Amino acid sequence: MEKPFRRRDLLGIRNLSAEEIVGILDTAENFSEISNREVKKVPALRGKTVINLFFEASTRTRTSFELAAKRLSADAVNISVASSSVSKGETLIDTAMNLDAMAPDCIVVRHSSAGVPHQLAKVSRAAIVNAGDGANEHPTQALLDAMTIREHKKQIEGLEVAIVGDILHSRVARSNIHLLTKMGAKVRVAGPGTLVPKDFQHLIDVESQSDGTSPKSKIQNPKSLVVCDHVEDALDGADVVMILRIQRERQDSAYFPTLREYSIHYGLTNERLERAKKDAIVLHPGPMNRGIEIASEVADSSRSLILDQVKYGVAVRMAVLYLATGGSVVKS
Repeated sequence: MEKPFRRRDLLGIRNLSAEEIVGILDTAENFSEISNREVKKVPALRGKTVINLFFEASTRTRTSFELAAKRLSADAVNISVASSSVSKGETLIDTAMNLDAMAPDCIVVRHSSAGVPHQLAKVSRAAIVNAGDGANEHPTQALLDAMTIREHKKQIEGLEVAIVGDILHSRVARSNIHLLTKMGAKVRVAGPGTLVPKDFQHLIDVESQSDGTSPKSKIQNPKSLVVCDHVEDALDGADVVMILRIQRERQDSAYFPTLREYSIHYGLTNERLERAKKDAIVLHPGPMNRGIEIASEVADSSRSLILDQVKYGVAVRMAVLYLATGGSVVKS
């Protein structure tokens, strides 16, 4: 059964409904088997053009968006910002308008500043997909995390999810918190006090978009998000453990004394993981800092689904590109 997807742009998880999230995940599930075929291609987006406009370094996200476009038979164009007119002083809006004049169907954008995808959506006729904007959101990462959880736990509602690490700078954490709480999970966050503000729950509820608009949805049940003082409290009885990367590139202050000390007090080891449920799964958005936020023996264990996340990332991005360019939700 197919149902029209009523959004042109995917700018964040904050404003999506639970029904819309399920629709994207169901469509991704239908696309996932394509990657297992001998010929990994379907004609769903034949004749469409997707531009990947990345202002930040990326391996997994950029590659999976390119693969997603090509597996749907779209023409994928990757723009290296370092060698583009932006480096010559062209404004972001002028770049967007020039690209729009070439009539692409979708522009996937990653930028270090929050709100850039929202600005592009105002001036472009193409669908805009947010591939990460500053410390604001990373919607497709949250969607692929949700798909990984759903595939292995069969549901999201009622699960206890621990998110540990650099919460303050993490667009992954923000998108996941919005998605998981909308889907009925309970989220506990923990990390150094400097990287998990006491008022984080309030901040994620009321922070305004950088384009001046207020968020249309908040954490619907305040009790579904808990800020823990200690990592162990977050891990106790968790069904899912999500470890975040220490984002050195976003830190201009000393948020903790040394990486070694961070590893000792906050890194995920087998010993700490024992506090979670016996069948708990471990996620990490990558790239990993092995031996800092996660021990190698955990990252390479049978409980780790980090490579599954990468695999499901292609299916999720296929679904997003398909739906953003006019496709209908495909129900399982």
